[in-house]
Amino acid sequence: MNADELWPTEIRLRADKRTLVVAFEGGHTVSIPAELLRVKSPSAEVQGHSPAERKLVPGKAAITITGVQPVGNYAVRLTFDDGHSTGIYTWHLLAGLGDDPDRQLLDYAAELKAAGLSRLA
Repeated sequence: MNADELWPTEIRLRADKRTLVVAFEGGHTVSIPAELLRVKSPSAEVQGHSPAERKLVPGKAAITITGVQPVGNYAVRLTFDDGHSTGIYTWHLLAGLGDDPDRQLLDYAAELKAAGLSRLA
């Protein structure tokens, strides 16, 4: 997908609040699990201020999204049922998280396991 197609035409939270669906110009649509959005939050709380400060966030397999708020014309702020609400998700980030989210969650689960942590609470 090129940069011109990264403009969303629809952002919808599924009824179960566990999946964010984003449709982009050009016809590309992604479905992103709430867990992936939470553990990959672009917030400083999760990402730190450098790659060395990035934190693994365990126990979020059952997390839900409780709010979606626009931030200017370039992003959304998501609120999760654990109270986390400081990440600002750009259109580019959402497109990336929507690129094979199952693989990304498997990679994250492997990272957690290596650290002795779990996706479950």
